[in-house]
Amino acid sequence: VMRRNPFGMDICCRKGSRSPLQELYNPTQVSLSNTAILHQIRRDQVTDTCRANSVSSRKRRVLTPNDLKHLVVDEDHEMIYCYVPKVACTNWKRVMMVLTGRGKYGDPMEIPANEAHVSSNLKTLNQYSIPEINHRLKNYMKFLFVREPFERLVSAYRNKFTQKYNTSFHKRYGTKIVRRQRKNATQEALRKGDDVKFEEFVAYLIDPHTQREEPFNEHWQTVYSLCHPCHIHYDLIGKYETLEEDSNYILQLAGVGNYLKFPTYAKSTRTTDEMTTEFFQNISSEHQTQLYEVYKLDFLMFNYSVPSYLKLE
Repeated sequence: VMRRNPFGMDICCRKGSRSPLQELYNPTQVSLSNTAILHQIRRDQVTDTCRANSVSSRKRRVLTPNDLKHLVVDEDHEMIYCYVPKVACTNWKRVMMVLTGRGKYGDPMEIPANEAHVSSNLKTLNQYSIPEINHRLKNYMKFLFVREPFERLVSAYRNKFTQKYNTSFHKRYGTKIVRRQRKNATQEALRKGDDVKFEEFVAYLIDPHTQREEPFNEHWQTVYSLCHPCHIHYDLIGKYETLEEDSNYILQLAGVGNYLKFPTYAKSTRTTDEMTTEFFQNISSEHQTQLYEVYKLDFLMFNYSVPSYLKLE
C-alpha cells in the first residue's frame, strides 16, 4: 500500500522516525556520511566569509518577517527551503508542493510552472508567530541552492528582458532602465521598455540611485540579501552545478528518496559559462569592477572564483 501511494498520510509525516537534521549530522548510512563532509566544507565557507566580511553580523541585526518571505516551510518533513530565483527554484517549489501536499500531488513535473509560483500553494516562514519561527529555525533542516552569481544574473536578464512575453518586467523595470541609462531614447522605447541592452541593465544595477530607491528585484537580488546566510544557519548549501546530486541527497535525508527524485531535464536554452562570457565582453572594466563589488559576498560565501573573463580594475 505504501508503495502505491507514497504520499498518503501514513508516511508523509515523519513522526517517530529520524528528522532530516538528525540524519544530516549523525548519518546512519555510509553513503550519506561522505556527502555530509562536503556540505560541512560549504557551511564553513559561509561562516568564515560572514565573520571576515560582515560588520552587520557583528551587530546582529534582527530579521523582520519581510526577511523570511523566501523561506518555504515543510512541516511534515521538518525542512525549510530558501528559494533563490534562477537557481532551479521552480522545480524545487514543485517538489515542496509534493512534499507538503499530503498526497494531493504525486509527480512534481505534472505541476504547471505558474502554479508553483502561486504564493498560497506553499507556506513561508513569515506566516508564523515569533516563537513558532524560532522553533522551526532551530529544529528544522534549512537549505538553499546557489549558482555562479554572474551566470545567474545573465540568466535573469535573458529571461526578463529578452523574452517578449515578460511585459510586466518591461513596464516595471525596462522603462525605468531605458529612461535612466539611454541617451536619446525613442518614445516607443520609453513606453515599452522591451529592448533593454545588457550594458544598460548592468549600469542600472551599479547606479547608487537604484540601490537607494528600492531593494533589487528578487531575480537579481544577491543570495546574501534574499536568504540571510549570516543570520540564518543553513545546514545544506546546494549548488546549481551539482543540482541533481545535492537535491536527491536532501530528499534522501528527508526519507523520501526512494520514491521522489528531483526532476531533471536538459534545457537547451540554459545560460552557460560561455554565454555569460559573451555578455560581459561589452562591459567596461570599470563597470565590471563595480558589479563584482555588488555580488562579491555571493562569490566569496559560496566559493565561486572571480571569472577569468573579468577585467577588474
